[in-house]
Amino acid sequence: MITLSTTAAEKVTALLVERPSQAGLRVGVRGGGCSGFTYFLEFEDKIDAKDRELESHGVKIIVDSKSYLYLMGIEIDYLDNLNGAGFKFNNPNAKRTCGCGESFSI
Repeated sequence: MITLSTTAAEKVTALLVERPSQAGLRVGVRGGGCSGFTYFLEFEDKIDAKDRELESHGVKIIVDSKSYLYLMGIEIDYLDNLNGAGFKFNNPNAKRTCGCGESFSI
């Protein structure tokens, strides 16, 4: 399962209101970064037949089947503090992460 914290879900919901044509939030991984893989988030307007559709706190999450293998059990949080604002990925599968928190290895 891929989940959003309450704070992350509220932020995504607020952003989706400005984009009514979007189907949901695409969550995935790509090769690259300091540690091997990088996370990405983007708004998606279409869902492919091979995509998985999940829901967390009322937000539709769309993930491709390959990324799902690396993201099972992840929680996505949203932080807004003195160090900055942004989404944070808490991935129990990651063996190593980089300092920015956007790159990981399995």
